[in-house]
Amino acid sequence: MGRSTGLKGAGSEGFVLVAVLWILASLASLALVYAVYVGNTAMAARLYDQRIKAEALITAGIELAAYRLIGYDDSTRPSSGRFTFALGSDQIDVDFQSEGARLDLNQAPDTSLAGLFVALGVKPDAAKSFAEHIVAWRTKVPPGGQNPEAAAYKAAGLAYQPRAAPFQSTAELRLVLGLPPEIVEAALPFVTVFNGRPEIDANEAPPQVLAALPNVTAVMVDEIISQRDPQNPQIVKNLLGTAAANVALGGRKAARVAVHVTFDSRRKVNADVVILIEESGQEPYRVLSWQDDFDGPI
Repeated sequence: MGRSTGLKGAGSEGFVLVAVLWILASLASLALVYAVYVGNTAMAARLYDQRIKAEALITAGIELAAYRLIGYDDSTRPSSGRFTFALGSDQIDVDFQSEGARLDLNQAPDTSLAGLFVALGVKPDAAKSFAEHIVAWRTKVPPGGQNPEAAAYKAAGLAYQPRAAPFQSTAELRLVLGLPPEIVEAALPFVTVFNGRPEIDANEAPPQVLAALPNVTAVMVDEIISQRDPQNPQIVKNLLGTAAANVALGGRKAARVAVHVTFDSRRKVNADVVILIEESGQEPYRVLSWQDDFDGPI
């Protein structure tokens, strides 16, 4: 009888020991989960702080760029500029340029749009077709009128129709019928919806946009680039020939501001922001578009 009681007691003690080990293992797991949670929370808080700081530094760059553009009319407004400043141990480099350097998807004539595609290596017939589809996308259909462009989208198996209204963003170019994705990506750096005019500013436009103008040859493009001076914008007038009709010199109310932030940790954040200078209202400018690469490529 005594021997049996001893075995029973040993079994009870073993059971208690196993239960204690399970409790300790559970507590250890909870502690590990909590430690991971605390670590992730701290990391998220640091990232949030960095995001706030990045936005503040980018905004500072935008404010200083806007300051350089306020108080002018379009004929005298600076069309580009560059400056660098520091806040604490962080450095901010800023470039700004008039949106007149880009072709406006809502304003540019089909000849200039086709010319841009040709400058990007597209054959003339295809370039003309691309330009026609862009113009059709932005063209309002009269009440009760037929829209053959919408029928073409349906025939192509697309689940949407052309906007029949102005482009809201250059990203809409990806939706235009017939434009290959690689051509769209090549064109995006040279188009805008914020120029506000059918003409471009030849003092700021890159070679591809200059080449898009009717009757402008490669030799003329090289000559314009070599001789133009944004501080003396009239120099290019004598170099444009008949293309002068497609050019409007001077600044625009819309400017693209490129802000490059270098933190003291050497991390870099870049932003591409379009602002509009307000001639009236409570604020001197407003942001039309903001993209930055804090969370990934623009």
